[in-house]
Amino acid sequence: MGSEGWQATRAAYGEALVELGRTDPRVVVLDADLSKSTYTYKFAGEFPDRHFNMGIAEQNMMGVAAGLATAGKIPFASTFAVFASGRAFDQLRVAICYPGLSVKIGASHAGITVGEDGASHQALEDLALMTALPNMTVVVPADGREARQAVFAAAASPGPWYLRLGRPVVPVVTPPDYRFSPGRGLVLREGKEVAIVACGVMVARALEAAEALAAEGIEVAVINMSSLKPLDGELVVRWARTCGAVVTAEEHSIINGLGAAVAAVLGEEYPVPLQRVGVQDRFGQSGPPDELMVAYGLAVPDLCRAVRQVCRRKRG
Repeated sequence: MGSEGWQATRAAYGEALVELGRTDPRVVVLDADLSKSTYTYKFAGEFPDRHFNMGIAEQNMMGVAAGLATAGKIPFASTFAVFASGRAFDQLRVAICYPGLSVKIGASHAGITVGEDGASHQALEDLALMTALPNMTVVVPADGREARQAVFAAAASPGPWYLRLGRPVVPVVTPPDYRFSPGRGLVLREGKEVAIVACGVMVARALEAAEALAAEGIEVAVINMSSLKPLDGELVVRWARTCGAVVTAEEHSIINGLGAAVAAVLGEEYPVPLQRVGVQDRFGQSGPPDELMVAYGLAVPDLCRAVRQVCRRKRG
């Protein structure tokens, strides 16, 4: 894991936009005075006439993006996830999702790994909001390679997309021949006792946990479920049948995120013991990212503990 280096998904997003801009003149990029943080400054440097700094006015940015989409452009509207999903929710709902316009949201700095910026900037509810919107595709890339491919997939697909991107660098976990496709999960490790279904920064931690548990004789499968909507329910059920127990892992509230989506699939199609690892109905706080991950129960030992718990329930 990570043999090909580390990269923040927000950085891969910025690089992918430049590549995309070179091949498709319809691509335009908007940001809300955060181009250094969202890495859209790279696009601005190469295509200054196709980059628009809308200032600290996220609601207006979404409205302008909607207008550009109606004119045949492919707009990528970029800001922090907490502002994209929360401050501009009405514009996303009425001006973008209701008419099904092809606006792509680059939502960076998601989750508690934003770190010292604190609760006001740590989006822990955005997946709940975005997956509830009709017509919206929701993707949480696990690494730079997947983030890059998701940008190209978003541009090639009709309708609105929400790309949830992170601040910290993360290891490359997807294989070199990987091809992202919305609605499809990726099995990164096979096992027969428990399946961990993870997204975003938690995928690398799930792989670490699986390695640690292997030393205890517990065989754990790891699935990268970067596409939350549409969700690969078929893959979830297949591995629930294989393992008989599932753990979900997300840097988001356990309420109405990945864990809830997986629970709904299993509840309707194949109920098995399930443990959700995520933020427990709390706001974030200021602190170093790694310390926050420990404080909020998102560290590797927490994943190992959850796996052991569902193992006991399964054997019960």
